[in-house]
Amino acid sequence: MDNISQIISRSIGGYSIGSILSALLTFLICLIVVRLVLKLCSRLLSRANRLNERLQKVILTSLKTLLYLLTIIITAEALGINTSSLTAIMSVLTLGITLAAEDILGNVAGGLVILFSHPFSLGDEIEVGGTTGTVREISLTHTKIETLDGQIVLQPNREMSSSKIINFTVLGRRRIVYKVTASYDAPTDEVKQACMDAVLAFPAVLKEPMLTVYLSNYGASSIEYTIRCWTAADAYWDTYFKMYERLRDTFAKHNVEMSYDHLNIHVVPEKQNEN
Repeated sequence: MDNISQIISRSIGGYSIGSILSALLTFLICLIVVRLVLKLCSRLLSRANRLNERLQKVILTSLKTLLYLLTIIITAEALGINTSSLTAIMSVLTLGITLAAEDILGNVAGGLVILFSHPFSLGDEIEVGGTTGTVREISLTHTKIETLDGQIVLQPNREMSSSKIINFTVLGRRRIVYKVTASYDAPTDEVKQACMDAVLAFPAVLKEPMLTVYLSNYGASSIEYTIRCWTAADAYWDTYFKMYERLRDTFAKHNVEMSYDHLNIHVVPEKQNEN
């Protein structure tokens, strides 16, 4: 027993054999823990279908670097080495990695906010940051939006989570507002009836909330009427454009003139001199 104590108490390069063995044991334990953590994280990331392969590699590489640096520091402390300088180096490296991956981390954080708050789903029509379209894909770093003119916009989740999002689909219905003009000669009741007949002819128009038609403005050459109705969200655009055609035909059936701005010029003949 004394022999073992003497061997352990011996020093090599200024470090006792006991501290060296303790450091080696600590190093081996840290390696085992690091491998287990990396293996677990790799499995979790591989199950995240919304996380692309490139981002998975970036996360695993960064995590591996930090864990190995932490292992070196813990082993050095077990050996009795002053690790203040190593800690400073690790802090600098961590800061560098954080700054280099700032945009990626910001987008990932934004993606997590979107996934948990659930402001929209696939297939929803939304407006965000001046872009209007249908959501086609939601990943952890960006959201893919198909615009009305067939373009694909990849919106970073960092911007998505900090911008105002308008979801046109979530309630299942959308309001349509039309403004039409009619001649001053057309009776108000007749114009309103023509508007109601045109709108109610569409089965996509909802009965609740109720259709409203009201006189909204007196123009220089015509009276403006505003029509407000509600339709199913998926039938919005089809109803919106076809309604204009129906309004014109219905106004013609009711003999209501759809007036427009015009200028009447009355020419006053000059008086002839009696001389």
